[in-house]
Amino acid sequence: MSNANRTAPVGVFDSGVGGLTVAREIMRQLPRENMVYFGDTARVPYGSKSRNNIIRYSRQIIRFLRTKDVKAIVIACNTASALALDAVKEETDIPVIGVIVPGARAAVQATQNKVIGVAGTEATIQSETYTKVIREMCPDAAVIGKPCPLFVPLVEEGFAKHRITEEVIDIYLSDMRQTDMDTMILGCTHYPLLRSRIMAYFGEKVHIVNPAYETAVDLKKILDESGTANLSEEAAAYEFYVSDAAEKFTRLANTILPYDVAATKVVNIEEY
Repeated sequence: MSNANRTAPVGVFDSGVGGLTVAREIMRQLPRENMVYFGDTARVPYGSKSRNNIIRYSRQIIRFLRTKDVKAIVIACNTASALALDAVKEETDIPVIGVIVPGARAAVQATQNKVIGVAGTEATIQSETYTKVIREMCPDAAVIGKPCPLFVPLVEEGFAKHRITEEVIDIYLSDMRQTDMDTMILGCTHYPLLRSRIMAYFGEKVHIVNPAYETAVDLKKILDESGTANLSEEAAAYEFYVSDAAEKFTRLANTILPYDVAATKVVNIEEY
């Protein structure tokens, strides 16, 4: 494997800022890896869009990321992982991973009573992708899905720590709290930004799975096994691109990442 290929960046994309929770875990766990991040802020949210549109968006973004010579792509969005991963994986000659399989695996490993909850967007929950993947690993698991569409705008508008968010958590998740589930997956990459609130809501009896963390672990394994992990001692370089509203993205990114985002560039993604 040539050195140039080892120093090539990892591409990460999401509908907006949610995927930064995945980027944050990659920065922590793979500190040598260069990264190109794309947030599709012009077309957020993905959770209410059709499968065909999500596949089209994902193809455009992958074409853009390929112009940056990325060596692997992480779909840091549960909706796109649920609806587009299989389609784009077949068309792409570099590794493409999503967030659903790593999250499902962690939940199956954590559950004691095989009752697993999934909070996610409408599209993710309706696709039942988590249910399918969990059942492949644990056929007798009971999976309780709950769409929580307001969580994304609450996070994007900066209300993660506001009491209005506690009320919305209660409205969406009170039914789940009545069940005997012992493990819950944060099935949208925005939701880890509400993790402490959600953990407080369920208390000690429910183990909360953050697929962002698990996805970074999987990426590390893939790069190690394929001999493409970056061995350079140089500080990692990070580039951020969006399809709209760069200033707002930069502001939110700086509250999420352990790294200061100086500038975000706008890309006309429809050209790809």
